[in-house]
Formats: sequence, C-alpha cells, structure tokens
Amino acid sequence: MRPITLPDVPYDSTAVRPDWPDLPEAVRTAIIARLGSPFSAARSAGGGFTRAFAAVVETEAGTSAFVKAAPMSDPTSQWYAREAAVTAALPPEVTAARPLWTMTASDWFVLALETIDGRVPALPWSRDDLDATLRTWSAAATALAHPSPRALEIGLPALPDILRSEMSWWSQIAKRREPMPEPALDTIAPSRLRELAALERDLPALAAGDAMMHGDLRLDNVVLDRDGRAWLCDWTWPCLGAPWFDTVTLLVSAHASGLDTDAVLRAWGAPDEGVDGALAALSGYWLVRAGGGPSSASPHSRQHQRFSGLQALAWLTERRGWTGPPAKRGWLRR
Repeated sequence: MRPITLPDVPYDSTAVRPDWPDLPEAVRTAIIARLGSPFSAARSAGGGFTRAFAAVVETEAGTSAFVKAAPMSDPTSQWYAREAAVTAALPPEVTAARPLWTMTASDWFVLALETIDGRVPALPWSRDDLDATLRTWSAAATALAHPSPRALEIGLPALPDILRSEMSWWSQIAKRREPMPEPALDTIAPSRLRELAALERDLPALAAGDAMMHGDLRLDNVVLDRDGRAWLCDWTWPCLGAPWFDTVTLLVSAHASGLDTDAVLRAWGAPDEGVDGALAALSGYWLVRAGGGPSSASPHSRQHQRFSGLQALAWLTERRGWTGPPAKRGWLRR
C-alpha cells in the first residue's frame, strides 16, 4: 500500500451555513406548515462548500426532511431548483434522496428532500466504504446509460464541452495566457507542462458519451446509511458523457488513501489515455482554483482544491512514471 495523505480538514466540517434561527421568520413558518407538525430541532449539514441553509429539520410528530433554502437573489437557489428537477427524474435504480416538495416563501426558494440517516465516508477511505460507494455508483451508471426523456428535458450539457470551456488550464498556461498556479510551483507540473496540456487536449474525445453522469462525484457527496448502503447526493451538475470520468473524480481521494485505484478503473473498462487525461484536467482545474485567494463559499474550499489537485497530479505522475525535480519557483509566473 502506498503512503496515505489526508486533507487539512474533515469533509464533514467544511460548511459555514446559517442556522435555523437565521432564516426569516416567514420562511421558517412556511417550512413548518409544509412539514405538518410543530418544529422540534434542526441539524445543520456540516459538509459542502456553499453558504446556503441545509439541515435536517425535525418535527414533534417525529417526521423530518432535509431542507435546503436560499434567497431567490442567490444563484444557489437556482442550483437547488435544478437539483429538485434532476432528482425527481432519476430512475429507481439510482440510490439518491428524492424531493418531497419545493416552494417559494418571502423570496426564498426551499427544497425538501428525503432524510438519509448516515455519515460522510471518513478519510482514509476504508475498503468497505469504497466498495459500498462503487456498488451504488455502478448501479446508477448502468441505470443512467440511456437517460429518460424527462431527464434530457432538464437540459444536460455535454462533458466534452465542459472540459474544453472550463477544464483546459494547462493548455492556457502553456500558451502563457495564464500563470502557473502557486500550488503547482513545487510539483512536477512545470517540467511536464507540454504533456499535461496534450493529455488535456485529447480528453474531450475520449470522455464523450450519451450516458447521464453525476458531474460532481466526490467523497463529500456520498452518504453511508446505518446499513452501510451508499447514497449519492447533490445532483446539481449532471451532464452527458462517459461515466468512468465520474469514477476517476471519486477515486482521487481513494488514491490518497493508499488504495489500488487503478485496479478499480480497469474493472470499469476506462481507457488509460482517458484516465490520464482526466487526472491532468482535474489537477489543472483544482490547482488553478486553489491559487485563487480566499473563497466566499467556505474557508476550507481552497484547502479542498489544493488537496484534490495535488493528489490528482500525484496519481497521474505515478501512472506515467514521470520523474525529475520540480522547476524553480517563479517559472511561468506573471
């Protein structure tokens, strides 16, 4: 087993959210009216990288819902509305919480989802937790191989288009349109920039496909219930492409946990050049974001991006057998 690398912060403690009393009184009243019984307690979600309200709201009757809420003026409200539409369209084979209801109250959008009593997988990943997650994702990927008309009506972007427009940072750096990000300066990236950019450029064709993907599959978007079953959460960014790309994204933290992630991908039939391209694109995306200064979404957002970017790059370096010292600091910087 390779050495284990852990992030600076647990993924169940990344969020900075308003508490139940922070919501406008009219919004709280409307939520309790929909739940149908007086308020008992609210347990805020510790994970995630938004500042919007997200909590399990419980009533005196013993009922509960996982409630997300944001002002209509906040883009997060649009994300929650999209999540409601996507989860309502998922086939039953996909293990994910379904929406109970949505509403607007006092210029706030509110989404209530089924409550999943569970936990975010701990790092380092245990073999059992990863196997449970991969079983759930494999069943979901099979069910989503041919998306329903209802899902397609939502409007799902193509993964290759996303890769070209949002995840081609090494190519931009190689053309000197962007500086080398600070977190990458002490890595092998400067000396392998041309190869990283080439892998990135070849990726869109390899990742193309008609399957519906999660689009943001990572450790903190997984919940393990009391029976050990994995649930896939936060269906805000689904797209159309090759499902093995989501698997790569999920496995970056598993690689950091010392597990044999390459064996998992061979079982998925993922093309070697595609996997390497995915790791190149992901590392560039995360490291550029990590170098962007403090985030208003979460004080831990940049830590997550730095950790993820460095681990994706380390995995790629191992797969390619790259060696050599990092470039001198200041190289390719503005």
